[in-house]
Amino acid sequence: MIIQTIKFKSQLTEEEVMRIAREREPQFKAIPGLIQKYYIKPQQDDHYGGVYIWDSAASLKAYRASDLAASIPKAYGIIGAPDVEIVDVIFQLRK
Repeated sequence: MIIQTIKFKSQLTEEEVMRIAREREPQFKAIPGLIQKYYIKPQQDDHYGGVYIWDSAASLKAYRASDLAASIPKAYGIIGAPDVEIVDVIFQLRK
């Protein structure tokens, strides 16, 4: 398993960010290999993000090359470069 976290600053209001996230939800549900996605709100003003749980590095790589991934900065009005971290899961506490 692979965990990917993304945090970004948006020029949009929280209501706009949530509306866009809900509209795009079916597209994310259809991504092969995406086990789970958590939409997050960091404590900083105007910051949002996501925590993605992937079944494999190959699934993550395919997603990152997709039009859906490329559309994120424009869709969410991202200001500057997002903070992205990708880590391998060594083991999980619960199954």
